[in-house]
Amino acid sequence: MTVLANAAAILRCFSSDCTELTVTDVATRLDMPKANASRLMKAMREAGLLETIGDSKRHRPGRMLLDISAAFRGSSPLILMAADVVTRVSADCGHTGYVSVLLGREVTAITDTPGSNTLRVVSNIGRRLSAHAAATGRALLARLSDAEVRKLFPTGLPGGPTNAPTEMDDLFDRLRAIRSQGYALSNAEATPGVDAISVAVSDPRSDETVALCIVFPAAVVGQDERSAILRGLMRGAAEIAARTGDPVAAQLTERIPA
Repeated sequence: MTVLANAAAILRCFSSDCTELTVTDVATRLDMPKANASRLMKAMREAGLLETIGDSKRHRPGRMLLDISAAFRGSSPLILMAADVVTRVSADCGHTGYVSVLLGREVTAITDTPGSNTLRVVSNIGRRLSAHAAATGRALLARLSDAEVRKLFPTGLPGGPTNAPTEMDDLFDRLRAIRSQGYALSNAEATPGVDAISVAVSDPRSDETVALCIVFPAAVVGQDERSAILRGLMRGAAEIAARTGDPVAAQLTERIPA
């Protein structure tokens, strides 16, 4: 592997579940000689990609990456429009919202809007989830052909939560339903006790697709409120589609529940 590829591999070790790493952690995770890991992480610190936490030997992503992530979000009109819709729906219902993207077989949130309700789902921005086992992931997978989805899972689906699909045929059935109805649902999959509603929208000019999502504690949200959240997401996605020229999401206005 090149130095750049190794540096990228180190950065990919970080997640919402792993916010700091030592040289030993990196050497173990990447099966890399400890001396090599130490030299590379030193170079990454000097370049601003990593920084130490106080006087400890623990490392976290460098603050320069905050500027890079902000530049990424700001460079995409689609992400900005999607974040505006999610913020609006979140304000109406009081539940946490996300804009997410597909990264291979995984999905991750790139913007979040914390809910305002006393009982709400905490932010999971940056947490990577198996795409087949999350509403956002399935909403995005549904925008692919079955052949493209099969290429992502050549050996079948990895293990997942109880309510997630376990076989490819089950996943394809769910994706066909999403394409027909225009939205994806999840029931206590990514997080126990938490449900989610998600709608995808694309910008054909930039070849980008994002998922708009609202998550909420399943036990306290009734069907009327779920329907209101769905209407907000679908209307918002249809508004974006009218601006980007997304022919799929443009049809959502015909499917919005009463």
